Amino acid sequence: MPPPNPKQRQALLDRHRYVAYGGARGGGKSWFVRWKAVLLALNFPGIKILITRRTYRELLNNHITPLLTLLQKAAKYNTTEKVFKFPNGSTIWFGYCDCDAHLGQYQGAEYDVWFADEAGQFQEEWLVAIDACVRGVGAFPKRTYYTLNPGGPSHGYFKRLFLDRQYTPEERPEDYSFIQALVTDNQALLDSQPEYLRSLEKLPPKLREAWLYGRWDIFQGQFFEELRLSPDPKRCAKAGITPEQAARQGRFTHVIAPFDLNQGERRGWHILRSYDFGYNKPFSLGYWAVDYDGVLYRILEVYGCTQTPNEGVRWPPEEQFRRFARLEREHPWLRGRKIVDSVADPSIWDASRGESIADTAARYGIYFTPGDNQRIPGWMQVHYRLQFDELGYPRLYVFDTCAAFLRTMPAMMYDPRNPEDLDTGLEDHCADEVRYLCMSRPVKPVHSPPPAISLPNPLS
Repeated sequence: MPPPNPKQRQALLDRHRYVAYGGARGGGKSWFVRWKAVLLALNFPGIKILITRRTYRELLNNHITPLLTLLQKAAKYNTTEKVFKFPNGSTIWFGYCDCDAHLGQYQGAEYDVWFADEAGQFQEEWLVAIDACVRGVGAFPKRTYYTLNPGGPSHGYFKRLFLDRQYTPEERPEDYSFIQALVTDNQALLDSQPEYLRSLEKLPPKLREAWLYGRWDIFQGQFFEELRLSPDPKRCAKAGITPEQAARQGRFTHVIAPFDLNQGERRGWHILRSYDFGYNKPFSLGYWAVDYDGVLYRILEVYGCTQTPNEGVRWPPEEQFRRFARLEREHPWLRGRKIVDSVADPSIWDASRGESIADTAARYGIYFTPGDNQRIPGWMQVHYRLQFDELGYPRLYVFDTCAAFLRTMPAMMYDPRNPEDLDTGLEDHCADEVRYLCMSRPVKPVHSPPPAISLPNPLS
């Protein structure tokens, strides 16, 4: 076994239930997966290991072919079953998942250890489903290893778990460990391919920040690239303030601590409501305050999602609006205050199969107006709201208690088939009701001087 670099050694020795390794390109992730899997197979007779990628070709190129060379007669590879079988009874299985239908191959399966290689390219739902297969009664370590880079469909999921360390009641913080490995930690790669570092340095700015420096707050393909969950240190330094000072001032960030809306002039701020219906998929209800300058504040939300991402709680409209009405009667920020604007997806006015969802809401004293459902203009209004002015102030804030917004909005990505639209295959329910709200109160973009571009003289 060739000697590991310090970060690889740290990952090899990590004993947490969930270990994330990587965070940038060229950190030696595939090497770690192969050797850790082989060491587990040799040291724990009978252990069952799974390695996954999005496609079989990726598995073949990155793991199966190198392991055929590495193991030779130490293990026998079964091409049909896609498994290495060791004389001691240990096995290393290979699986792929590129769509929901591929999850069927894992139904009822049990593994002791799972390596999700390039895990950021998997949908969050796939990750949760396959991880449920890491179980069994054998006295083997039960672990899940993720190798990943910033970006991809599950970017927000991994950022929440391993970077922000924000957990649900069912998740134990002590189970999670993150080892960030940059290309500069992989000296063997730099020695053999010195041009690789230069190729990363030449990337476009967003890709360079993610793949070279391991930045998780911005990534290629991110739909709301203006969105900042914390102040940008570079912008703060340029403005001569610390990130902590910027957070208190609400500059260079969209996330702020809640404040009492019943104090002082805030008592006169208008309250707004936005709603996207869901049953099998989550519903999303947002409450907003708007100050005298027209700045929006997302102050409360009700998000109907189970512990499984993008799975609705299946409350019928009656149950949803009964709970919403009670919240508005009892919450101190809403009690006794008129909701001056309330917008929702126009589809809730469909009465072709009986009472419309909008009519059900009206029976509980909750009245909506149809939101403007133009997608591209709507997304532009969200972009305009998220823009910072020359002093670093946006026109949309979110209280840090709005967990659904903070989890799902940063993870939205562009539709690969329509580069102007959001990918509707993602958990976009919160984003949709934000869009309806922003379209109901349109603003103009923040104008900044265009970058200087030198163009050739066509007459010369």
